[in-house]
Parts: sequence; structure tokens; C-alpha cells
Amino acid sequence: MFTDNQLDRYADVLLWGLKTARRKKVKTIDSVVIRYDLGALKLAEKLFEKLLVSGRNPVQRLLPTAFMEKTFYEHSKTRQLTFIPPGDEELYRNVNGSIVLLAPESITHLSHIDPATIAKSLKAKKFLRDILDRREEEGDFSWTLAMYPTEALANQAGMDIAAYTGQVINACFLDDKDPVAQWESIYRKASAIKNRLNRLGIKTLHVESDNVDLVVRQGEKRRWIGISGHNIPSFELFMSPDWRGTNGVFYADQPSYRSGNRIENIRVEFEKGKVIKASAENGGEFLDKQLEMDPGAKRVGEFSLTDRCFSNIDRFMANTLFDENYGGTHGNCHIALGSSYFDTYAGNPEDLTREMKKKLGFNDSALHWDIVNTEQKRVTAELTGGGKAIIYENGEFIC
Repeated sequence: MFTDNQLDRYADVLLWGLKTARRKKVKTIDSVVIRYDLGALKLAEKLFEKLLVSGRNPVQRLLPTAFMEKTFYEHSKTRQLTFIPPGDEELYRNVNGSIVLLAPESITHLSHIDPATIAKSLKAKKFLRDILDRREEEGDFSWTLAMYPTEALANQAGMDIAAYTGQVINACFLDDKDPVAQWESIYRKASAIKNRLNRLGIKTLHVESDNVDLVVRQGEKRRWIGISGHNIPSFELFMSPDWRGTNGVFYADQPSYRSGNRIENIRVEFEKGKVIKASAENGGEFLDKQLEMDPGAKRVGEFSLTDRCFSNIDRFMANTLFDENYGGTHGNCHIALGSSYFDTYAGNPEDLTREMKKKLGFNDSALHWDIVNTEQKRVTAELTGGGKAIIYENGEFIC
């Protein structure tokens, strides 16, 4: 599927991502957990070796198989769904890095499971994610995520495995002799755009396309981030808005797979920050249950734009990591229903208390679900100093 050289480059890019995402300097004594699906074993082995050679301490964890996941949700009682394995909290409080390698053997095996059952398990584990969020804010932890091609993904995306693998290779620049240099170049270009966005003084953002008419309030003390090492590939620039100022309609023309379910043509209408109407041509019942996960599930936690000049991804991949970074002809705009990214706070993240998050309109939820629009669109910023500025049009940032 990948040549040995491509695997080696993929591992190098992931380690670049892990280093770039870290607020403090990476140390040779760091411990890094590699969580991987069995199908990504060869890439996990490359990473394991490179971490050892660099002096760091790799910790390997095999992710549950599709059969294990299905069986877990079919047979677990509440105490089993909410069970936290001994050692997990200790690991989360001490590990310095996390690399997750997704290579699903199936993406539909949980389609028959009640979403409320999955939500119960997710909510029980949310405190672990909160631990990592706080440690990341303090600069002691970083993470990155990647996907390894599988037949299941290729089939759901309507491609053969060779074409699907080709999309991954192109997206991550794995045929370049020095893909890390390519990522560094994109990182610099994106940094210049982020700096311009952060100097504009944006009050609200108005997204207009054939099926989208949405206004999002950026909120106080916000900054645009992205292409930061989190996720390989990642071409999006985003911020977490003040959820209370979301009004209008967002439409996701791109399908979405979540918990084994394929959801198509999602339409959500917001009023004063909350979803008041939601529908989908396929998967509407699942959508409704996700929105009932907790109070924050009906609010926006992220607003994102991808420049088509950065991203080589031009096919639906049946995987959010790639689909939220779709470039194609018109780039993409996506929002996330659910939790915010607190590192979009334009101050010292260590100072961001729970009370401040609430006051500033950062959303909190066990849900974080990216839904993507790839239509031709215009995004206009209303500025705090008065006036307006078009920041995105024809799939590109123009600010």
C-alpha cells in the first residue's frame, strides 16, 4: 500500500506535527503514547523506532477492533460503559504526547447501536479529555492524529484502495523527498493569513452560499489557529466562536460518518446560539439523538475555513480528518456542533478558568462533530471598528 520510503516520511511528518503542536520545547525524556488500529501496525512500528532513537519513551496501545467495539456496546451494562481502566488517569496526567493512527476495518459496525449508549460512555470519559486539554494549555502535552488507508474506507468513499491511498499520499506530500519542508512552507503561509485575520478586529462572520446563510459572532479574546501540527493532514484555519451569537442556517452538502452511521445533507437552523431546527435526508433520527447528548450539543464549538490552494484533497474520503480539510474547487467551510477548542483563546491558556470560558461563550460538550459545506461561498466579516471586509471567496482567503 505504502512503500517503505513513504511510511518513513509519514512517520517523520507525524513527529513534526507532534513537535509543532507543543507549546513548550520537546524533551528527550518525554513519553509518547501511540494508539493505533491493527491495520496501521507498520506505521506504528516506524514511529516506535524513531521515538526510541530520539531518546523518548514510546508507549504503545492497540485500539479495539471493530468486533470489540460492537461487542462492548451490545453487551455492556451502565457500570461497564462508564468504567475507567486502572492506570488511564495516571497515564493522562503524565504522558507528554499522543499519536493516534486510525485504520478502521469497518466504519458501519456501530450503526445499530443506540447513540445514547455511545454517548454515555463518551461522557464518562470526558474528564480524561479535560485533563489533556489543561496539560496542553500548560505546554506539557501535544497530540496529532493520522489515518491509514483501508478497504473499508475506500469502499465507503467509492474508490478502490489504490486511488484512496493516492489521495493520502498527495494530501500528506509523501512522494516528496522532504515532506516536512512542504509542511513547514504551508505552516508559514498559513501563519501569515492567521496574523492578518487576528489583526482585523472581527465582530461577526456572515457565510453565504446556495444553501448557507449563517452569522457567527467571533467573540472577545479569540484568535484564529490551524495547521499547528494537530492532525495530519490539516489545512483548515479556525476559531471557536462565542456560541451565543450564532444565527441562521448551515447546510452540510458533504456526507458524514459518525458512530457507524452515514448522515447526508444535514441542515441546522440556529437562533440565539442554539439549534432550533435540524434535519437530514439520511440519518435524521441519529442527528436528533446527537443533538440531545448534552446542553452544549446544540451549540457551535468551531468555525473553520479551508483554502483550496493548500489542500490537495479533492474527493470525499468517508473520514472526517480528510473531509474537514477538503480543498477541491471551492475549498470548504465547516462548523462543529459541540465542544470548543480553548486554545483559540487570545490570551494565556493557563489563565482560562471554567468561569472565564462560560463568560466568553466558549462551548462545553461531550460532542464535537464537524459538518462540512463545499459549495461556492463568500464569507464577510463585520469589523469591530465599523465597516465590512470579505475574507474568503472562491475557495481562497483574500484577507
